[in-house]
Amino acid sequence: MSSPINRRHLLQTASALTVGGLGLGVEGLVARALHAEEIGRSKSDVPGGYGALRPTPAQNTGEYILALPAGFSYTVFGSVGSTMTDGNKTPSNHDGMAAFKTTDGKVRLLRNHEIKGKPNVSHVAGGVGYDKAAAGGTTTLVVDPKTRLLESAFASVGGTAANCAGGTTPWGSWITCEETVVGTEAGFDKAHGYCFEVPAGANAPTADPVPLTAMGRFVHEAIAIDPRSNIVYLTEDRKSAGFYRFHPKVKDKLAEGGRLEIAVVKDAPKADLRTGQTMGKSLLVTWVPIEDPDPKNAETDDLAVYKEGVDKGAATFARLEGCWYGNGSIFLNATNGGDKQFGQVWRYEPLDADTGKLTLLFESVDKSVLNMPDNLCVSPQGGLVLCEDNDEGSQYVRGLSPKGFLFDFAANIVPGHETGEVAGATFSPDKKTLFFNLQDPGVTVAVWGDWERGAL
Repeated sequence: MSSPINRRHLLQTASALTVGGLGLGVEGLVARALHAEEIGRSKSDVPGGYGALRPTPAQNTGEYILALPAGFSYTVFGSVGSTMTDGNKTPSNHDGMAAFKTTDGKVRLLRNHEIKGKPNVSHVAGGVGYDKAAAGGTTTLVVDPKTRLLESAFASVGGTAANCAGGTTPWGSWITCEETVVGTEAGFDKAHGYCFEVPAGANAPTADPVPLTAMGRFVHEAIAIDPRSNIVYLTEDRKSAGFYRFHPKVKDKLAEGGRLEIAVVKDAPKADLRTGQTMGKSLLVTWVPIEDPDPKNAETDDLAVYKEGVDKGAATFARLEGCWYGNGSIFLNATNGGDKQFGQVWRYEPLDADTGKLTLLFESVDKSVLNMPDNLCVSPQGGLVLCEDNDEGSQYVRGLSPKGFLFDFAANIVPGHETGEVAGATFSPDKKTLFFNLQDPGVTVAVWGDWERGAL
């Protein structure tokens, strides 16, 4: 735990460094982030934060699931093993998630289940779908936006594997990503390591999910689509990882194929961005094509796609996970990035069709401030919501304000399950509710309160 410092000096120094602070503007964000790690655990008065966390009971069950700032409430639902509307049991390993608005005003949550093994009592959709031998998939939850209570839930995709994160499309669907490249050699009926599209408005499981093979067969984590160009950005969750983009032939028909590319730092071929980086420094990025996005040896070499990219000069990151579009940029978490491996937060800003600017917004030097960020989302007020996954003590939801201050927003306090990963942060379409998952014990929560008094 880092020691408190003189906050007046801290804030004066940060303000002096700030050039601008408009909606995650890089200058203001980085200037303040340079000092965020110095605040330490005593962050109850961090600018943009909401105050100290305190154990808070769920409104609908009375259980103590979360510690939250004063003035915030939550409900809890969708617990593992509970019976869904379709008769299936709610699967385990809740992970990435997104919220969609329905025509009747309800909120639909598309939720991943990172199940890596074979079907059992907690599998999705009875093992049917893409591969009957695979147990992962997605569920759809319909939530009342006023009561924040679950109205119905059902399996929406089955037969996939290790559905970790994903992302939304501008045309109203969820892209669920497989964080594995298992296949027939591992006893499955089909190859895995792909992305799949799930219509948010569907009321029944997708009967025959189509793997988006042109988007690559590798250890996928998340995607984010720039609505201005319809380019899909993809992350890879490996200790040596690439940052990819996909140009679809038809913007709203990803299954029709397209072109996959990987990021290269201009004038620095094979740049290693895992360590030795400077916060605030921008790197010019170009892109090179991946000629074989679905290599035959992917199952035996889960870095086959990445290796083709590196041979062409691609940059290397440390476990790229969360990926989200907002304010004209793509925001990324490198979970193990940084000199101390506590995590990095990156921003990629497209400049034209061929180049972009990559900036290290934040690198943690103290695990009490930020410890291995995984999923992320951009908040309605332009901040970042960062979900931790590190297996060390309570897992936190952290906030990074548009002016670059890091603060605690929520903590998993379920007795005996405090180390359960936080995942799937997403705001409701009306921007009033933050949903996220606790992978252990396996629940979904809906949090609301006075958002406007802070940065989220």
